[in-house]
Amino acid sequence: MKGSIRSDMNETSLSLLHRLRHAPESESWNRLVNLYAPLIRAWLRKYDVQDCDADDLVQEVLLAVSKDLDKFEHHGRPGAFRGWLKAILVNRLRIFWRGRGRRPEARGDSDIDARIAQLDDPASEMSRIWDREHDQYVLRQLLTLAEPHFEPNTWKAFYRVALEGAKPDVVAQEMGISLNAVCLAKSRVTRRLRQESAGLIESSSSFFTKS
Repeated sequence: MKGSIRSDMNETSLSLLHRLRHAPESESWNRLVNLYAPLIRAWLRKYDVQDCDADDLVQEVLLAVSKDLDKFEHHGRPGAFRGWLKAILVNRLRIFWRGRGRRPEARGDSDIDARIAQLDDPASEMSRIWDREHDQYVLRQLLTLAEPHFEPNTWKAFYRVALEGAKPDVVAQEMGISLNAVCLAKSRVTRRLRQESAGLIESSSSFFTKS
């Protein structure tokens, strides 16, 4: 029997960023940490921070976000949050390398200040790489975090259509459900992902760009 697909995920209209700013409960902060800690750690490695120091620096960056988030104003500017987060990361990297006479160890580079300055420059190629990697990474993480909150058939229909590019009527036939059920599954998951990511990433169309 061709049926519908129900979503179990709470259909809140508030984004993660909004929840953090107005009700910074531990669940939302844990979600932010799960989203961003691996990304921050990966960028610390690009700037020769060793694993033994990375844990502390990740915590420092996230603590700065926690402390100053109520002062952050998005104002609808594209990339405002990722730019703000990058500025915090840059500041912590500078403090790390300039304090206590530290020097890069991984590759023996002596131009760490210049490399950090490139990341700080919004017009640089390194800054554009940050923007691109930030959005792609956050989208992948949001997908991973969202999947357990939907019934398997809901997620499968969404995934086949939105991420793999299959035609909805083909997916409906494959899964033995109605075309309307497939379209509804895609709509529900898409809506939830866009709500969750509002303010964190800017290009919602990249949700469904297969990488």
